[in-house]
Amino acid sequence: MLAADTSGTLREIVVCSLEAWDDVWRRNQFLVDSLLRRNSSLRVLFVEPPADVLFDLSRRRLPARPRLRVVSDDRRLRALRPLKALPRRLGSFSDDLLLHQVRLAVRRLGFARPTLWINDVTYAPLIRSTGWPALYDITDDWLLAPFAARELERLRRLDKLALEQADEVVVCSEALAVSRSETRATTLIPNGVDVGHFRRPQPRPHDLPEPPVAVYVGSLHDARIDVELVEEVARALPHGNVVLVGPDSLGNRSRRRLAETSNVVFLGARPYRVVPAYLQHADVVIVPHRVSPFTQSLDPIKAYECLAIDTPTVATPVAGFRDHADSFSVVRAADFAGRVAEILCDPPFVSGRSVPPDWEERALAFEGVLVRAAEQTDGTHARASGRADSSTCRS
Repeated sequence: MLAADTSGTLREIVVCSLEAWDDVWRRNQFLVDSLLRRNSSLRVLFVEPPADVLFDLSRRRLPARPRLRVVSDDRRLRALRPLKALPRRLGSFSDDLLLHQVRLAVRRLGFARPTLWINDVTYAPLIRSTGWPALYDITDDWLLAPFAARELERLRRLDKLALEQADEVVVCSEALAVSRSETRATTLIPNGVDVGHFRRPQPRPHDLPEPPVAVYVGSLHDARIDVELVEEVARALPHGNVVLVGPDSLGNRSRRRLAETSNVVFLGARPYRVVPAYLQHADVVIVPHRVSPFTQSLDPIKAYECLAIDTPTVATPVAGFRDHADSFSVVRAADFAGRVAEILCDPPFVSGRSVPPDWEERALAFEGVLVRAAEQTDGTHARASGRADSSTCRS
């Protein structure tokens, strides 16, 4: 294991994240937390999704405000929520302003030569405009998502730029390794889980309905969750409830359909510290994901979390669950609701699931790639074009 600060390479990192730093921990937070604990001189600027006032008002919710805040007690971790001033359809001004705000925050914090960690490809132009060493971290293949043509074209252009310009490219799934390794070398670093956190018994959440309950824990997004399938499960459980736990990014039509189903319960996002309680006290965990090129490109963290618990789990045959058919009930959509009902009538005994890789192991691998990127001085290492074999860190 690498010792902290052995080379002094990792001193400043700017993480341009697709997700906020909040109580719902995801891959970026696990990795950053480990990096900070292992590197005592490291300082991190964590760039969150921007405050989008017009969008918030259109959704009839209180607009988020732009801010630069201190996150950690030792002040080594700061979070920036920049301002998105206008819709992208009006031109490049809005994204240009986002880039400018990141550069201002970097100067304000006194960073000299930070390493860029690009997760939100919107910030890919920073690689060229700053000359900072850069790592492109691909966790979702948004090029396969059901977006409008204008947005897909923007993402394709920025993805191409990041692949050409970044010193290192990390992917979290085999599918992403295949698609992105066509043009350059990639490093495969899948997700992980804190096994101890999920196996430590927790009390039943007070807001979890009485049994029987089928529980889904994860982001609610039309590109991932099959709303029609959730409705089918609810109809198959007339005396139970389908409980949805997680951040809600559903479209208005999908949210309205589920809200009108009497035994579908929206609990919203819950802090990471209590998430295991919902999985532990579910009668069955459900993963009603759409089977699509987009979902097949993912490495869902919830698969690792489900491996860490002993609750029966029913999933559609998507990446992450498809490869663990010996541990989960992996069934096609047509059989999904029936299988959930069967488990509630006759619960199987679940034990002895394989122990999944932990986040510390993944963070160590990720640190190695960050160090390689940070040590580049002229951009010649991985910005060269052409096909290359990918190095891997396999689960």
